[in-house]
Amino acid sequence: MALTEVKVPDIGDFKEVDVIEVLVKPGDAVQQEQSLITVESDKATMEIPSPATGVVKELRVKTGDKVSQGSPILLLEAAGGGAVAKAPSPAPQRVAPPAPTPPRSAAPAAQAPPTSRPGPVLYEAASAAGSTPHASPSVRKFARELGVDLARVKGSGPKGRITQTDVQEFVKGIMRGAPVAPAARGGFSLDLPDWPQVDFAKFGPIETRALSRIRKLAGGNLRRNWVGIPHVTQHDEADITELEAYRKEQAQVAEKQGFKLTLLAFLVKACANALKQFPDFNASLDRTGENLIVKKYCHIGVAVDTPEGLVVPVIRDADRKGVFDLARELAEISKRAREKKLKPDDMRGGTFSISSLGGIGGTGFTPIINAPEVAILGVSRSQVRPVFKDGAFVPRLTLPLSLAYDHRVIDGAAAARFTTYLASVLSEFRRTLL
Repeated sequence: MALTEVKVPDIGDFKEVDVIEVLVKPGDAVQQEQSLITVESDKATMEIPSPATGVVKELRVKTGDKVSQGSPILLLEAAGGGAVAKAPSPAPQRVAPPAPTPPRSAAPAAQAPPTSRPGPVLYEAASAAGSTPHASPSVRKFARELGVDLARVKGSGPKGRITQTDVQEFVKGIMRGAPVAPAARGGFSLDLPDWPQVDFAKFGPIETRALSRIRKLAGGNLRRNWVGIPHVTQHDEADITELEAYRKEQAQVAEKQGFKLTLLAFLVKACANALKQFPDFNASLDRTGENLIVKKYCHIGVAVDTPEGLVVPVIRDADRKGVFDLARELAEISKRAREKKLKPDDMRGGTFSISSLGGIGGTGFTPIINAPEVAILGVSRSQVRPVFKDGAFVPRLTLPLSLAYDHRVIDGAAAARFTTYLASVLSEFRRTLL
């Protein structure tokens, strides 16, 4: 009887991820690419598939275990008793990928979606000479991904060496409201008072509900972005009267093809046009904060509301796609996001983001920049307003636009030109978008 040990395949930078579900048991017959276990790390949920067809003879993991690449999952006997043929490991299915490594002196990284939810204040400060914390490269990378300043972490390893567990305990302490010591070395830090400790039950009935993993981690990353990036918001509005009339005319055509033609598709295309005209908005600061990396591609992230929290899948090469193609792709990627079926690449490489609350309401807001990007567009609900045109007031459908930008990279005049141009693109959509 030929048995093969199935191991965790390459899952990117994830290490020590939690096994949250075991989907098979000894004696089960499994097909190639059938899911074996589900693991969760940060804000990502992944199903690990079988590399081949066979019968499960023995499990090597259980719910609650932590696994990494190469960890054993189970013993598999090939169908018919032969050896299990190795197959390329299919990509694990994820809810969202981990946050990108934050630039040291630039806008801290966060792949988390735009929201104003509060969270812990964690930083990766620049090292001062001779005061580098004692930690391995892998622990340093892990700390950067979480935005943790290692100078504030007390090491439990030999000679005070900081371990991954130390970093995790530090983050848990922040989540519980534990005081954060000022940074022990040079760099960016805030000396804030402790979070208020209040016994709310003394004032009336309460209910305690645990936040989802996405919400907890997004809160910390977004709080870091808000403090670390000098946000300024430019408000404007666009006349979309003709655009909305055209969208309604074409809605039935799109529905016959199996998707909805939404205003968001036009917004993505309009932003792609604007980014070509204003390339500094399609850029990022480098790790030193002294150079601007201008991207020659246009990948636009779109915030999607899911039961677990906001995620930001990315529409790639938006400048090369038509409005109908964008609408179709938005429908597909939004559906996958809500069903927790996003792949890792669905969440990576964004150069600019859009957060639309138009389907809910509001007249304007300040979205938090999705670092390392330098700008994000917030869209509120359109409304009919009287506009003075050709000597008389006429009813026009106007769309509120809120552009939050990193003032280290973009000044107010450039932001005003960007929103003015974007409004003109939306108003004259037949010439610029079709």
